[in-house]
Amino acid sequence: MTPAPSDPSTPSNEAWSRQELDQNPHRSSEKAGKVRAMFASISGSYDLNNRLHSFGRDQAWRRRAVELAGVGPNDRVLDMACGTGDLTEAFAAAGASRVVGGDFTPEMLDQARRKAERLPAERRPTYEHADAMQLDYEDASFDVISIAFGIRNVSDPAAAIREFARVLRPGGRLVILEFAEPSFAPIRWANQLYTGRIMPWTASLVARDGSGAYRYLPRSIETFLSPRQLAERIEDAGLRVKRQVSMTFGVCVATQAVREV
Repeated sequence: MTPAPSDPSTPSNEAWSRQELDQNPHRSSEKAGKVRAMFASISGSYDLNNRLHSFGRDQAWRRRAVELAGVGPNDRVLDMACGTGDLTEAFAAAGASRVVGGDFTPEMLDQARRKAERLPAERRPTYEHADAMQLDYEDASFDVISIAFGIRNVSDPAAAIREFARVLRPGGRLVILEFAEPSFAPIRWANQLYTGRIMPWTASLVARDGSGAYRYLPRSIETFLSPRQLAERIEDAGLRVKRQVSMTFGVCVATQAVREV
């Protein structure tokens, strides 16, 4: 007899309680451990939930990130917070000479490595355990650095951006994909209804997850830096922001920056 699906509200593997999410999760001293725990919990269903709950748009956003990065055949790419490797694989398919996916959740890296087994050897990325705030790479060692929907989950985004600037070579490009609050009020209201009320329940059900990951998601977006504030942090790290591209009615924003010297 097949066991009944677990109640998504059951706190057996809870990382974020409802009480904690009443506060600003970015100010939690335990944020790093909680983020790791929640991604470990949802790693097996992560891709499915991404496709379902973005209505398939998540892959289009990643393709746009690759375009903004302007990847060349000799480029070395570091995709941080790579998760299950969707963007990492897209960079490999674009013809970069070396592609590294870095993440600090081992379970997500396991998923990425399993997916990569189906790829030809010449298009297979390398996956490494990595902390965005303390990268184990030499100065000026990458031509492109990307982070998709991950800068919001870092304990100290400014520290991570400084590390990205350090390991980028002069002329190197940084591309950040991140969710945002749409500026047009009716769209913002509809998006808040969907991400705050509907998606947390349906995504938790799909994932059979009790970690609070999909309650954390909307709360972490509404309390995070605005695109303008993120651009300021990037400029503070010594990079020049070239443009920000708003996609899908402002739900997702791609930020393109360059290290000039």
